[in-house]
Amino acid sequence: MFRNLRRALCAAVAALLLPLAAGAQSAQAAPTAAAAGAGYWHTSGRQILDAAGQPVRIAGINWFGFETGNYVVHGLWSRDYKSMIDQMKSLGYNTIRIPYSDDIFKSATVPNSIDFSSGKNADLQGLSSLGVLDRIVSYAGQDGLKVILDRHRPDAGGQSALWYTSAVPESTWIANLKALAGRYAGQSTVVGIDLHNEPHDPACWGCGDTATDWRLAAQRAGNAVLSVNPELLIFVEGVQTVNGVSGWWGGNLMGVAQYPVQLSVANRVVYSAHDYATSVAQQSWFSDPTFPANMPGIWDRYWGYIFKQNIAPVWVGEFGTTLQATVDQRWLAALVSYLRPTATYGADSFHWTFWSWNPNSGDTGGILKDDWQTVDTVKDGYLASVKAPGFPGTGGGGGGGGGGGTTATCSAAYTVTSDWGSGFNAEVKVTNTGTTAIGSWKVTWTWSGSQQITSMWNASYTQGGTTVTAANASHNGAIAAGASTSFGFGGAPGGGTAPALSCTAT
Repeated sequence: MFRNLRRALCAAVAALLLPLAAGAQSAQAAPTAAAAGAGYWHTSGRQILDAAGQPVRIAGINWFGFETGNYVVHGLWSRDYKSMIDQMKSLGYNTIRIPYSDDIFKSATVPNSIDFSSGKNADLQGLSSLGVLDRIVSYAGQDGLKVILDRHRPDAGGQSALWYTSAVPESTWIANLKALAGRYAGQSTVVGIDLHNEPHDPACWGCGDTATDWRLAAQRAGNAVLSVNPELLIFVEGVQTVNGVSGWWGGNLMGVAQYPVQLSVANRVVYSAHDYATSVAQQSWFSDPTFPANMPGIWDRYWGYIFKQNIAPVWVGEFGTTLQATVDQRWLAALVSYLRPTATYGADSFHWTFWSWNPNSGDTGGILKDDWQTVDTVKDGYLASVKAPGFPGTGGGGGGGGGGGTTATCSAAYTVTSDWGSGFNAEVKVTNTGTTAIGSWKVTWTWSGSQQITSMWNASYTQGGTTVTAANASHNGAIAAGASTSFGFGGAPGGGTAPALSCTAT
């Protein structure tokens, strides 16, 4: 809701936030021996299943910019796109929602504000917006992340209440959706398309007027997409008002009970809600004397019932806050609890993509702070319990460590994901190289220079001189035979060589 507010650039990120009892560490659930998520996905009741019928959970992040006048994801003016995708993975996000506008299909559109100095983003030079999107999708797939494309706006000028405007008619909207479906056909990194972002008044659900009935429009567009690629998921957001009851833009799915979206291909619909805190706008439920105990009932009424009644999967495609207000902190803690912790429920849960990766969302801020490098570990920490395993990717890597056998052994691979001279980010992938599951692990290395750890996520560490020992966090110590997990860290200064690693497991 109030989308124009969420686009202000250069937002200050709050420094004084209340930590969760769970701490500021982010979580990445340990993958199983046969990682779920391969291939295209489909639905079964309230779950999303992969090509082999295994349940998966979308636990991701929004990375916006293609829908703005930059015509490309933001932050490339500061960093290489690969380093940011690597960092998303290291933090435990398994899916990227990428907003776009129909402007990126125009031949005259040229992406801007990309830094090519010092070798950054070198393979993006000379590409169109769609060409850049191709590279992002390809690299995300190598890293084991899935992508959901979000038709966010008809043009870079701003959000529209309906799926069409006088300048961008429905025919253009559908033609461009089909173009994307065809562009990525056979490339299962792109698992689906969010048809239109945040329909709101006068958009209706089930009113029968083809000019304003979003449910009917979603059926037309969804069937058009499936005619090109019948394997895709079709993500359908709500509206603002149903039967006189209003809520967040795109967040009201009350109409599904009477008027479900019916597509030509079965098991493809995922309903999407958006929910926000007071840093975006006030709602009546925030001032209820029972807050936040009243919130599960609110969510049940607007969209949660779809999941609880086993009608279809529900994906909270956007939710976020600056966390500056105590009420917002309580709201986020309540929502995360409502979404169901992965450790308890696994993939039998609500799906989600947090808003946003970008720090320059004016009324929410992001997981990254304003330097586009540092992780807001408090905000990221709120999401720890609902993060989920990653998916099979096409990437690889080497590293040091032990070999196979019946004893507990592991290896560790060290990759610098970004280096800006005064500092750097790195990821370490820990693999169980034995034939039995391990319960804990430690990785040790010694730098040849003066590097010091400045922050670490998904592991704890000690450093004496130039020697570092990183130990698993509570959520990722257990690794099945042949499976892997990862942790990441920031350090300074940059420019050092990759050290040799030793890995021990029990």
